[in-house]
Amino acid sequence: ICVTGATSQLATFLLPRLIESGIAIHAFSRNPPVTSTAGVDWYTVDIGSGAGLPVIRAEGLLHLAPIWLLPPRIGDFAALGVGRIVAFSSTSRFTKIHSRYAGERRLAEKLAQAETRFAKECDRYGIGWTVLRPTLIYGGGNDLNVTRIASFVRRFGFFPVAGPANGLRQPVHAADLAAACLAALDSPAALQHGYNLSGGEALTYRNMVAVIFRAQGRTPRIIQLPLFVWRLAAYLSRMSG
Repeated sequence: ICVTGATSQLATFLLPRLIESGIAIHAFSRNPPVTSTAGVDWYTVDIGSGAGLPVIRAEGLLHLAPIWLLPPRIGDFAALGVGRIVAFSSTSRFTKIHSRYAGERRLAEKLAQAETRFAKECDRYGIGWTVLRPTLIYGGGNDLNVTRIASFVRRFGFFPVAGPANGLRQPVHAADLAAACLAALDSPAALQHGYNLSGGEALTYRNMVAVIFRAQGRTPRIIQLPLFVWRLAAYLSRMSG
């Protein structure tokens, strides 16, 4: 099996499962780890650069890197013998399509276009495909949401939010996504399908922060700031950049 984005937070949980299953792994990353792992052959590959792939053989591909990098390389992976691909996208494809923020709308459109092209290219080469769309991912220790909130709480003992912070989140653990990935890989029913994968509980952003406080044995100290303060901070940040 080839694994792209093999140093991502999801890979932290996926690679051990593959090793336990006795699957030989060709791991692709722009910056492979310094120390090797038994059962994993590491390759320094930036698939978004258009550079050639290593001369290897593989039956499947688990794509953990951004999905828009994959469609132009489907033919290259087909040449390696890949006949099955499980790729990760995001529920942002749907949840941000009508966002009031232009950047979020562009992301949703980019994801949608990438998924469409991915499916088309796989069908062209006779490759079985599955798209998994998680919500907010946590658990690998390097995510941009839960881990950063937890770090801020540990350092300062409080957390600021914008307005009521009542937007809903459904955090999903990276270990659960790794399990879903392997299940999809082995499931004929998952061929040529996409799935939205969310956590088991829907929380407002404020409640999610409170849960993170309590998980650290702390009493939640959440400071609500007016929206104009955040907008001013964002404006000043853009000006300084």
